[in-house]
Amino acid sequence: MRVALFSETFLPRTDGIVTVLCRLLDQLAARGIESMLFTPRLGPVERYANTPVCSAPGLPFPPYPDLRMALPTAEQWRRLRDFAPQVTHFLHPSIFGLAAWWQVRRLGLPTLVSWHLDYGRIARHWRFGPLHAGGIEPGINLLTRMVLNRADCALAPSRSAQQRLRQIGVTAPVQLWRRGVDGERFHPRHADAAMRRRLAAADPQQLLLLYVGRLSMEKGLASLGALLQAVPQAQLALVGDGPARRPLEAQLAALPVRFTGALQGMDLAQAYASADAFVFPSTVESYGLVVLEAMASGLPPVAARTGGVPELLREGINGYSFAPGDEAGLIDGVQRLAADADHRRALGRQARADAQGRSWSAAMDEVIARYEGLALSHRR
Repeated sequence: MRVALFSETFLPRTDGIVTVLCRLLDQLAARGIESMLFTPRLGPVERYANTPVCSAPGLPFPPYPDLRMALPTAEQWRRLRDFAPQVTHFLHPSIFGLAAWWQVRRLGLPTLVSWHLDYGRIARHWRFGPLHAGGIEPGINLLTRMVLNRADCALAPSRSAQQRLRQIGVTAPVQLWRRGVDGERFHPRHADAAMRRRLAAADPQQLLLLYVGRLSMEKGLASLGALLQAVPQAQLALVGDGPARRPLEAQLAALPVRFTGALQGMDLAQAYASADAFVFPSTVESYGLVVLEAMASGLPPVAARTGGVPELLREGINGYSFAPGDEAGLIDGVQRLAADADHRRALGRQARADAQGRSWSAAMDEVIARYEGLALSHRR
């Protein structure tokens, strides 16, 4: 079987979509399935695992300058025709993916579309200079309906994502594509004293809270200042980068906060395992993969009930949750963890146990089974 994949983002960028895509490409290689990836050019990557990467030049996307706006090139179409895929997979198509999707439909190839981000809600936080972009939400939702309703197979990562798609008018069946975690890479044994000192903005023995993810307004990070003022025995490390970093650095300048920038590989694994608790106030999420990574690392999360978080957290058993935007709920959850170290560690152990049952291999094999079904039905 040959599968062509189209994504708006790839390495060297690090985000949830890139993580999922890399895991998928790893599994395709392990299963001996040929694949080719088409994407805007974000770096010099020409191959990942057994997958050639065919990229197109583009321009920076203003809300997230590390992304690129691009259109498929003649060279990409030539390579697609030569590859002759039996199935195509579009990972949350927007500018690049939508242009490719129209052409692929004209070629009569089966299309699987996976939904990863609620761009409609996220756009409420975008600004283009003095212009606010929230008014484009209806247009984004219209395009989402059009693509998912016409796809041969549509996937979403959580039940809340399925519900959100129904709310914006997607009538086609949308099936679950759950997420997994590498329980060996993200493991409490990677706790490291030197990493804890690197993360600590105050005494390394103080309660160390961790956030991992994009630094952007939809992540609800403005609430972290009030959190630290309400829990003065806590300090915070923010792992990641993004357009809100400078405003956050100014807002939190007087508080015990350390900005590390993006971390990868063992540095990221050690950062998770070296903290005491994970905070995730995101107001817009389709799944929340970093919450699962934190749990696998033995951290109890205090997270907003967005995306897949309600499917991961058991209140007071493996962490605490709160309604998106509920600053008091965030503070209450952290105060509960700060007040009792034994309780915090017990929740962390349970979080680790709950995360271990979610493997990437099983999640990716589900998608491969859908590829096989689409290829078979197309041959008929």
